[in-house]
Amino acid sequence: MTIDPMTIDPMTIDATTIEAPSDRAANPGVIIHPVWVRITHWINALAMLMMIGSGWQIYDASPLFSFVYFPPQLALGQWLAGALLWHFAAMWILMINGAVYVTLGIATGRFRRKLLPIRPADVVRDFLAALRGKLSHDDLSVYNAVQRLLYLGVILAGIVIVLSGLSIWKPVQFKYLTALFGGYDFARYVHFFAMASIVGFLTVHVALALIVPKSLRAMIVGR
Repeated sequence: MTIDPMTIDPMTIDATTIEAPSDRAANPGVIIHPVWVRITHWINALAMLMMIGSGWQIYDASPLFSFVYFPPQLALGQWLAGALLWHFAAMWILMINGAVYVTLGIATGRFRRKLLPIRPADVVRDFLAALRGKLSHDDLSVYNAVQRLLYLGVILAGIVIVLSGLSIWKPVQFKYLTALFGGYDFARYVHFFAMASIVGFLTVHVALALIVPKSLRAMIVGR
């Protein structure tokens, strides 16, 4: 099966709907990540780094754990008021861009094709293969089971961190949302652990991008 790449609309179509894996390997011009995925990915990455850095500065002003402290060199905002300004600015970017990403991911069917199904047996198999260094990365358009689980997990963590953040920011105005998280104090713990899970994901994500540099290139140029 062959299709002229110049006729492909990168805003709505990704590689999994165009060619079989063997065709993609023979045609390096095929789009792996459409334009909307790349744009929202990098905006999300920037907004999340701003949220994390400023969030660490906010956390240090009222820590939840005596043994957890974030050095000011890693934080953003220099002091509490400055960190809050950064945090709220990044929050709106993350919410709007994240909503666009999730909406397009569902509407175009990309999430269904890329992230589903997730079978426990497949996750265990691919995880063990990754530990042995035998997990293939030849076809970047197909996610393995571990990637599917992590990507779906970080999307859910992003939703949780936004909602718990709103309940902390406006506990009176969003009293029902705050109650859903068990009250203001417990919402802070939910927010903290959602942040920790996202930081853990980003650590693994960046490490894999360095190990498989062509995946980074694909997220920049699309192929």
